[in-house]
Amino acid sequence: MKKTSRMDMNVLPEGCISNIISLSSPGDACRSSVVSSTFRWAAESDTVWDRFLPSDYQEIVSRSFSPSPVLFSSKKELYFRLCNTPILIDQGHKSFGLEKRSGKKCYMIGARELSIVWGDNPMFSEVAELLNVCWLEIHGKMETRILSLKTTYTAYLVFKFVEDGTYGLDFNPAEVSVRYVAGVEGGGETRPVYLSPNFTQRQQNQNVPRQLGLVSRRRRLSHVLRLPAPTASEREGQHPKERVDRWMEIEMGEFFNDRGEDGEVEMSLTEVKGCNWKAGLVIEGIELRPR
Repeated sequence: MKKTSRMDMNVLPEGCISNIISLSSPGDACRSSVVSSTFRWAAESDTVWDRFLPSDYQEIVSRSFSPSPVLFSSKKELYFRLCNTPILIDQGHKSFGLEKRSGKKCYMIGARELSIVWGDNPMFSEVAELLNVCWLEIHGKMETRILSLKTTYTAYLVFKFVEDGTYGLDFNPAEVSVRYVAGVEGGGETRPVYLSPNFTQRQQNQNVPRQLGLVSRRRRLSHVLRLPAPTASEREGQHPKERVDRWMEIEMGEFFNDRGEDGEVEMSLTEVKGCNWKAGLVIEGIELRPR
């Protein structure tokens, strides 16, 4: 029987191995580093991780809104820095990070960048707190050119509740939608979601003026309320989930980004039918993540 010879990959130049690994994925690169010392040096090279970073990462990082610059000793370190700790950009109005498995872009549109009805109060804000309104309307827009191309994105509203003084959010479902603007086809269907953790106490005070007050993140918020499991009596709709960072999120919808330079996506959440007074919702922003 004729023996088949096998090529020893370790005899290849390190640069050649790096080029081969760069055509794989971040996960494959990490796994290949345990093959041998040659593969480890190749897998950790800037040649490999420069391929996994977005082509415009330098321009994005240069917009970092921080007292100190984003420091890194290698492209691999920067990659995982962006995966694990998103950076604030654009004067703190957005945050930017990467999806760990694919390296695709993730963004959060901060509260100050959203269009919130009765949200023009001039007080300083890093997040927005619903003080007392009867009309809840939140809109955010994102240009598709800054997102990863040929990627399905899901939009999430990120929020929490104050422990005392939250009411009016369990009367009616809110409605969410994600759509391309300017008449471009795709998305746009509206569906119900439930923001409320089903408080038993419903408070209404018709004498308090309508406003969406703004609070600083530096101000101490009450402990986050944990969500109870949905009961059989609840109507059909989507309920929020608690995140690792102790905020909550609820899915608003998804879209496929194949528009490149020409598209803009709008994400909306409204609750305008009940006209009951609402308070206690703290909004951090709208996050866009690859599905």
